[in-house]
Amino acid sequence: MTIQDPETPVLFAAREPIFPRRVKGTFRNLKWWLLALMLGIYYVTPWIRWDRGPLLPDQAVLIDMSGRRFFFFMIEIWPYEFYFVAGLLIMAGLGLFLFTSAAGRVWCGYACPQTVWTDLFILVERWIEGDRNARIRLHRQKWDAEKIRKNGLKWTAWLLIGLATGGAWVFYFTDAPTLFHDLLHGTAHPAAYITMAILTATTFLFGGFAREQICIYACPWPRIQAAMMDEDTLTIGYRDWRGEPRGKQSVEGHGDCIDCMACVNVCPMGIDIRDGQQMACITCGLCIDACNDTMDKIGKPRDLIGYLALTDETREREGKTPKSVWAHVFRPRTIMYTTLWAGVGVALVVALFMRTDIDVNVTPVRNPQYVTLSDGSIRNTYDLRLRNKHGEDRWFTLSATSDATFVLSMDGDQGLKVLVPANETKTQRLFITAPAHSHGAEEERTALRLWIQDVGTPEFPHTDRVSHDTVFFGKGD
Repeated sequence: MTIQDPETPVLFAAREPIFPRRVKGTFRNLKWWLLALMLGIYYVTPWIRWDRGPLLPDQAVLIDMSGRRFFFFMIEIWPYEFYFVAGLLIMAGLGLFLFTSAAGRVWCGYACPQTVWTDLFILVERWIEGDRNARIRLHRQKWDAEKIRKNGLKWTAWLLIGLATGGAWVFYFTDAPTLFHDLLHGTAHPAAYITMAILTATTFLFGGFAREQICIYACPWPRIQAAMMDEDTLTIGYRDWRGEPRGKQSVEGHGDCIDCMACVNVCPMGIDIRDGQQMACITCGLCIDACNDTMDKIGKPRDLIGYLALTDETREREGKTPKSVWAHVFRPRTIMYTTLWAGVGVALVVALFMRTDIDVNVTPVRNPQYVTLSDGSIRNTYDLRLRNKHGEDRWFTLSATSDATFVLSMDGDQGLKVLVPANETKTQRLFITAPAHSHGAEEERTALRLWIQDVGTPEFPHTDRVSHDTVFFGKGD
């Protein structure tokens, strides 16, 4: 048994649970609206239907792993089009940089999943156990029937929320109504149950118990955000030149802060914003609501705690008028982020509308580069991968254009027509021959453009046409 030396400092302390007090105000209402909106989108989206025809799934948003595609309403993304996903991730990163540069950690305070689900769990906790003082008393209370009943009810509600969270997630990867039926009857794939169990457990633990520890210790963003912020970034701060010294208003010389601790009691991170900027602050604005409520009650001006920039602090201390909000929002850094963000978005939209419903990849067979036939003609072989993005089988015709004369042929009796099944990729071998002593046969390399045209069906006539540039190899000198 190891005995702690009484003179040795304790470097680690047990976590003290945080019980935020209920608060009303502009920022709290904004957080409620955003919570309802984002949770509504998350839970409802898998159930939205979108008619794509008889051979395609009718789920509006679907990550179809078996079909190797991603559906988003009228948009269909194939694996080789992953650059769309990469572009969206780049836009998300630039958007995060933009909002952090303009208004600090607004993502953390309002839209981060950890914040949203923690707010929901605290709401359930408050419904069952009461507001801050009642929850503190219950936490310190010895285990008895009341504590067991309330904690059991609270944990059950948390588990149900976690189960709904995991269930909604797996619905994005397969048809939601079908999977829901299979889950209820125990016939779903084991991966669905495992995923739901993991997400249920993590949601339960992160939102119910870890809470601010995830933000402080697990998330890297608090340590990165400083690079995104400068002296013109709007963030939450305490106007100590107005509030200090703290104390009763009846005492002459005291500032506006009456040291009521309301800003501390409502903080979900358990910090005191009056101590200055801290890594743990997620700029949720609840301390602003609490302080404004106190200022209203004692008849003092609002915004003792509020959004301000370092440049505003300097100006206000000198008695000058602070810059306007727009002067902080629109500055070179944010304009640069906005330009980059918009540029990536425009590029993705242009690429999306320039896509065709057919795609081809041509791979010349290089072993050997060419074959000399008995009549002296030169033949090259190419492997074509034809992708049909339509919901029905389609015929494609092949042709070529070049400065030289070539003859195209394929195996089988269909001539230069290829039938590609719906929503599939077919590999087809193509032979291109240059007559003996022709330009193509005598030159070492001849540019060649292959054309693939969708001839459609009687019900769906099409004239889509795509091309692919390649090279024909001849004998040369």
